[in-house]
Amino acid sequence: MSALSNSNWNRRTVLRAALGLTAAGGLAACGGNNGRGSGGGSGTNLTQYFHAYGEAGTEQAIKKYAKAYGEANVTTQWITSADFESKLFATLLTDNAPDLFEFHPQIQMIKSGQVADLTDIIEPVKDDFNPADIQSHTVDGKIYGVRMIDDPQFFFYRKSMLDKAGVEVPTTLDELMEAAAKLTTSKVKGLYMGNDLHNVIRPMIWSAGADTLNEKNEIAYHTDGVIEGLKKMRKLFTSGNLLLGAPTESWDPSSLNQGLCAIQFCGMWAMPGIQDALGDDWGVFPFPKTIDSGKQSVYNGGWSMFVNAKGKNVEAAKEYVKWLWIDQKEYQEDWATSYGFHIPPRTSLAESATKLKTGNAAEGVRLFNEFGHFDNIGWTQAMITAHEDVFANCVRKDMDPEAALDKADIAVNRELKKLFG
Repeated sequence: MSALSNSNWNRRTVLRAALGLTAAGGLAACGGNNGRGSGGGSGTNLTQYFHAYGEAGTEQAIKKYAKAYGEANVTTQWITSADFESKLFATLLTDNAPDLFEFHPQIQMIKSGQVADLTDIIEPVKDDFNPADIQSHTVDGKIYGVRMIDDPQFFFYRKSMLDKAGVEVPTTLDELMEAAAKLTTSKVKGLYMGNDLHNVIRPMIWSAGADTLNEKNEIAYHTDGVIEGLKKMRKLFTSGNLLLGAPTESWDPSSLNQGLCAIQFCGMWAMPGIQDALGDDWGVFPFPKTIDSGKQSVYNGGWSMFVNAKGKNVEAAKEYVKWLWIDQKEYQEDWATSYGFHIPPRTSLAESATKLKTGNAAEGVRLFNEFGHFDNIGWTQAMITAHEDVFANCVRKDMDPEAALDKADIAVNRELKKLFG
């Protein structure tokens, strides 16, 4: 769900904390108590951490599911999105650590023994999960984390604005740049990709026919196509056709809905809100080809539930995760489609979710299936930070892209050596 994709955060803070390299105090309670089972719990107390989703009803839904569980008293900490990752990882180092928490698959959490092996609860239903969601949570044949929702991200556009400007839906980055120029007026910017541009880093790489890492966990992003893409992003950044300094980040569709831009990068979660605001005056398209030999791409973000392997109630926490995110299909579909749109990671649910079968939702599912790229569990916070630095240096500040990538290579290779030898 909205609030944060996998790339809006202070990566250095998270990495240090994830590897246990920073001292941290406890976390004050956020979000208040969730309804505990009214006497139905066994006396075991569990705490779960969620970031504050942007869609109305999400907090109430998570607490409703927890209250229905009879085997333990489950309390929910609902944490301000901007603080979520730093508070989560700081608290994991203290006696107040949660028993379970949502996050994204990252190998350093496994290497440091922070998250529990959930293979035994997932294995019986593994074939009903999107294979890419299993792969992105698997290390050495063991599965860590249960995917709750898949969140494809693409460009949303105002049909009427494109029609008026005589602009076709772009399929290449050059066409997107041209469209942004034609769509920009005294009151409207042609394009919004977030204030920090972080959300489009990996799509730009994939659309250049490259990747973050290859199958041998070696650098795969340092290519001529990515260098060309960085030069184009610099040109776009300085063109005056990009919305910068928007009131809300790109996970929130307000800039598109309020007419501040004609095209906005956002996630599938925003579809119901956009429909309410714009009626049928909108459509979606994938990140266009960075270079002619590339391929359009869609980043599949999302959130997964992990069990704290260092917690006091590991088995009880695993039982709750199994109950809610494996057994309770009704709740899983409710979570995926009632508060913004998301694709259920369970194939059976994805196929039966009626709200995703028509209109732009169906188109989003098609783009997800055709162009989707999932998280690579070996692509860590420090590597993400290194790429954010590349954008800061050569897109915002005009550093030579080759030099910026050389600098990133040093940081990424240092991480790879630490993780894989």
